[in-house]
Amino acid sequence: MSAQDLAAAVLLLLVAKRKRKRTRRWSKDWYLKRPKYTHENLLKDLMLTEENDFKNYVRLDLEQFQELLKLVAQLIEKKNTNMREAIPPFQRLSITLRYLATGNTLEDLKFHSAISPQNLSLIIMETCDAIIKVLNKLIKLPQTAEEWKQVAKDFESQWNAPHVIGAKDGKHVDIKKPPGSGSYYYNYKKTFSIVLMAVVNANYEFIMVDIGTNGRVSDGSVLQNTTFGQQLKNNALNIPPPELLPGSFRKLPYFFVGDDAFPMSQNLLKPYIQTGLTKEKRIYNYRISRARRMVESVFGILGTRFGVFQRAFPFDPTKVRKIVLTCCYLHNFLRKSRSYLSPSLMFREDHESAIIHPPSKEVFQLKPLENINKKNSLNIAKQARDNYNYRES
Repeated sequence: MSAQDLAAAVLLLLVAKRKRKRTRRWSKDWYLKRPKYTHENLLKDLMLTEENDFKNYVRLDLEQFQELLKLVAQLIEKKNTNMREAIPPFQRLSITLRYLATGNTLEDLKFHSAISPQNLSLIIMETCDAIIKVLNKLIKLPQTAEEWKQVAKDFESQWNAPHVIGAKDGKHVDIKKPPGSGSYYYNYKKTFSIVLMAVVNANYEFIMVDIGTNGRVSDGSVLQNTTFGQQLKNNALNIPPPELLPGSFRKLPYFFVGDDAFPMSQNLLKPYIQTGLTKEKRIYNYRISRARRMVESVFGILGTRFGVFQRAFPFDPTKVRKIVLTCCYLHNFLRKSRSYLSPSLMFREDHESAIIHPPSKEVFQLKPLENINKKNSLNIAKQARDNYNYRES
């Protein structure tokens, strides 16, 4: 055998040996040393010594984290196998919360957790499923007229806006273009998105969320594509009948407040346009705008507390819907804590009743729906808005 033939044979043997090694290698060595490298070791130290740093990592304080872990543990726990040791619920929940808090890539998170990106994707989705399941009662529409009236009482007592039963708005949530989707998710902002539609109460809480309408749908039609929109249109929400406003002899309907992205109806009113306002119309706009800003404030809090909204989601729309819904449920879960609502993220008034806005960057991280110019609002809605002068004698 010539020297050239011998060299070729050795090269073939080396290539074959490398291939055999690759086929036998089912996990990187440092993944197998997860107990040594996992972020759980750091978090357990922080739980004992630096609770503020622990909270910064997962965006929940220690008590909230332990409560949530107790709720989801059985749903996300896996059994050990002969091949590998299962990742415990503590790690699954904490790395999911870290993803929601930062929006970091899975490639980045693998170095925090010593978990492969493929497994991280599965863990995040499974944990989101579990969170949605255990917190599913935290977001629900009132079911009776009396429950709607309680929502209205909160708006009246806190924002001096009688008969308001919810502030409604929608935002575009950016996603990466799904393969083969064409322009289906392409919106007026020239990005790809799905729409988050929400109604909130006077206490900065979601009472309805609908996620998933493709961004290409005309923004004025988004509401019609939701179950809530159809129920509102068909009078199927058990909204109380019109009643007298305080200090008035006129019966007016209970209604949601929105902006120019939605056409008015009897139970959905919005402010007047800013030109040619009379004194009465300015007063109406002031009161209604105070109530409507609840939903803007909630979106601002959501986008700031959960960094996952700060970049386009890399998952398919079904998974994005699950992640966004999880953030909404966690928002209501965390709302119980006073420290969750930072004053810098809330609309408030100064001593002269002027409204102080949160920084626009924080509030409008989620793209707004496009305003519509339709003039076909129902006459009954226009009349209700004109009659919203409840200070008459």
